[in-house]
Amino acid sequence: MPLWNKQSRRSEKEHMEHEYRSGKENHYDSVAEPEDTPDGRPRLVFHCQLAQGSPTGIISGFTNVKELYQKIAECYDMEASDILFCTLNTHKVDMGHLLGGQIGLDDFIFAHRKGRAKEIEITKSEDALGLTITDNGAGYAFIKRIKEGSIINNIPYIEVGDHIEKIDGESLVGCRHYEVAKMLKEIPKGATFTIRIVEPQKAGFANIGPRSGPGAGKKASYGSGKQTLRLKSNGTAAVEEVDSVRTTAEENINLLLENFMGINDAELASQIWDLAEGKTNTMELAEAIDNSDLEAFGFTDDFIFELWGAITDAKSGRGKSVNNNNQY
Repeated sequence: MPLWNKQSRRSEKEHMEHEYRSGKENHYDSVAEPEDTPDGRPRLVFHCQLAQGSPTGIISGFTNVKELYQKIAECYDMEASDILFCTLNTHKVDMGHLLGGQIGLDDFIFAHRKGRAKEIEITKSEDALGLTITDNGAGYAFIKRIKEGSIINNIPYIEVGDHIEKIDGESLVGCRHYEVAKMLKEIPKGATFTIRIVEPQKAGFANIGPRSGPGAGKKASYGSGKQTLRLKSNGTAAVEEVDSVRTTAEENINLLLENFMGINDAELASQIWDLAEGKTNTMELAEAIDNSDLEAFGFTDDFIFELWGAITDAKSGRGKSVNNNNQY
């Protein structure tokens, strides 16, 4: 049952309306686009808004997700820790458009800020809660999917996009998705626990979204490009052409992560694909994983075998279909 005090919808709306109007003018559309980098390469520029409503900001100079959040925070005079996650080309909490390890060069970024916190008491009446967990790459794990008919699906106060902040008073801020999924899995069947979640702020305005581009008044075509900026946790970033084979493989790797571990992580899927480069069999992939920072995940031999199958199927054009039926 819910343990939080309900807040006034009117006060929330007034707060968001104030947020929308309180930005410094020189942070937004009137800013001159950045010059080239010192090595002569053009600096990539992205447009963004706060999902609950804001002027359009201009963001550049980042190479990973943490740096992106910091740039958005600087643009809107807030703390980077206020950002739960970002979506691409929609202000809605749409996990199909979640920003992961790459951004299309013409994608429009929407940042979702922390909203109200909720504490809910749950009895684990079944083996699985029915959650798929992901994280924002900056310390917040949140719910990406809720299985229909599951325990969590029958609790109306828990929604996709909610950040899992605490379990039984223990803070999970800074934990990776697999750590949170493991903790939820290890709660005994029949046990009762309290979960504290933080929802994204609700949109305060109906007419927010990418603005029309300059010139003849034609609306810019966001999210339709053929190049992406691939972000990596080690601080490097690279512009790449969209690779359909890689995309298929990473999608299937992500589904395997969901099946085996109850997590969803586009960047992790990308790392696995990179580690498989030049490998000729499962043993070589397993050795590469053991010698990387992915060793901490503790992938089983069966899981690595499935990974190798997804990768080789994508390379051969078969495109493996993975069943999604194992959540926490």
